[in-house]
Amino acid sequence: MKLGLGLYNHMLNKAHFDFAKQCGCTHLVVHLVDYFNKGNQKKTNDQPIGDGTGWGIAGKSRNLWEVEELLRLKKEINDAGLEWEAIENFDPADWYDVLLDGPLKKKQVERIKQLIRNVGEAGIPVIGYNFSLAGVCSRTSGAFARGGAVSVGMDGVDERPIPNGMVWNMTYDQSAADGFIKNISHDELWQRLEYFLNEIIPVAEEAGVILAAHPDDPPMPVVRQSPRLVYQPEMYSKLLNVIKSKSNALEFCLGSIAEMTEGNVYDATEQYADNIAYIHFRNVRGKVPFYKEVFVDEGDIDMKRVLTILKRRNFKGVLIPDHTPQMTCEGPWYAGMAYALGFMNAAIKMID
Repeated sequence: MKLGLGLYNHMLNKAHFDFAKQCGCTHLVVHLVDYFNKGNQKKTNDQPIGDGTGWGIAGKSRNLWEVEELLRLKKEINDAGLEWEAIENFDPADWYDVLLDGPLKKKQVERIKQLIRNVGEAGIPVIGYNFSLAGVCSRTSGAFARGGAVSVGMDGVDERPIPNGMVWNMTYDQSAADGFIKNISHDELWQRLEYFLNEIIPVAEEAGVILAAHPDDPPMPVVRQSPRLVYQPEMYSKLLNVIKSKSNALEFCLGSIAEMTEGNVYDATEQYADNIAYIHFRNVRGKVPFYKEVFVDEGDIDMKRVLTILKRRNFKGVLIPDHTPQMTCEGPWYAGMAYALGFMNAAIKMID
């Protein structure tokens, strides 16, 4: 097992690379899309909560997916003594009509195929994605973790509809007509996913790239009046069965799985260990629609038990703390991440 750190676009610099290395990381998972990039809105180190109005304007990261830019950034990462394991999430500007089954769907699928080829040519092994209309939502923020550390949680479902021109919390069309995206069934959303996977997985196989699906966050059947795909552990099986391939894999989020109302995170880890590309390693208390994210050592998940299962199943992939409570000091994100990574580093070595 390998220790990694997730970094957003605005964090792709020497200071953050050095921080990752100093915390014992060997790998990075990179978000080429930057959230909170609308207007003069302040960027933060951690993922934003979202207020229903959107996290920014889609499309600003498009040039970063070109082979030359990927190779340039990969060299910077390698020069810092790190490896680039995965890109996390496509830019909504590149696939909004794939998600929404709109008129540009086929053109955008071809665009995604080329991006996958670019990523393969650059030698980046994994692309994580979340096939969702609403994306991450229904979050609240507060002093939920030990000692009053600020974290995120859920206190009921966000039932506001998604405005036209927005998908996955980001605006792709600022001139869209007033109104909201149409309501669809779970079956229709699954049909859209099946079309997507049947088109792109053969390309991913040829490019040597793994596509890794994130479960729904939060794992509710419906949020913002839109259906979800993977909100119980068994639904991962349905996704893997759409097209059987080593390139059709899982981005395994321990926190999201623990929040699900059926099954448990240990059985799910055992069941899917052979299909996991990389892991989001975070802890929570409670289940949807009421849960709180907490420090890695104080939640409902016995993280060492999870690591023991992964070790026994010979999992050799990367684990990252996707986010963590922010500590009360001058560098809250850095301190929270350093705490999580220190725990993870020690636990992995102990299991080994």
